[in-house]
Amino acid sequence: MREDSIVSFASLLYDAAATKIAVRPLTELDGNLSIDDAYAIQLKNVERAIKEGKKISGKKIGLTSEGIQKQLGVNEPDYGHLFTDMEYPDGKIPRGGFLQPKIEAEIAFVLKADLTGGNITREDVLDATDYVIGAFEIVDSRVADWKIKLIDTVADNASSGCYILGSEKINPRELCLPDVGMELYKNGELIGQGTGAAVLGDPSIAVAWLANRLLGYGVTLKKGEVILSGAFSAAPAAEKGDVFEARFTGLGEVKAEFI
Repeated sequence: MREDSIVSFASLLYDAAATKIAVRPLTELDGNLSIDDAYAIQLKNVERAIKEGKKISGKKIGLTSEGIQKQLGVNEPDYGHLFTDMEYPDGKIPRGGFLQPKIEAEIAFVLKADLTGGNITREDVLDATDYVIGAFEIVDSRVADWKIKLIDTVADNASSGCYILGSEKINPRELCLPDVGMELYKNGELIGQGTGAAVLGDPSIAVAWLANRLLGYGVTLKKGEVILSGAFSAAPAAEKGDVFEARFTGLGEVKAEFI
């Protein structure tokens, strides 16, 4: 794809985020977009954000469940970038700051070493992880009505919104990550549950996939980065006044309130 087209699509999504006005799917605007084009669009906006003073805090992995992969007709996850201003330590999310947010309960990995070299395995991930922690990811789409295909969400920074980290920091080797259970509550009512096995069979496998995928672009997961590994269950929509709580076995609780 021509550079001017990449810049144009990137600006369309950037402006949608700024104005809170969603746009048509990029795949409807150009039916010839490729997955490489989509990542180029995403990276163009990452570069723009960095030039405007934002700092990368980590990465997020999406499309980690078999069901959503089948829905979008893909056989691997996708990824996006996290920035420091996307974290809400107090768990209070301004609903007006987002277009059409949904919330996902996940395990976050915080790295104590770079993940370098090729053929990275789950053991390499565990060795490089300082701790795992329960997390909420708030996903959001700049595409109207979440009418997305794989290329649309990749270009849109994997539909990233913001995130919240819990308080219990655990050595990942002290947990059987596929067996970690999660219950999701909305306004006190249980609305979803899942286990770590929903995330590519093991959340650490998802992080290994990401590390290997990024190496193809000459990018390394760095010490100190936060890696959101993928959702345990379906993502409900969030509106002003909603309070969500995720209860993890072995990882405590995470809360989010939309104000």
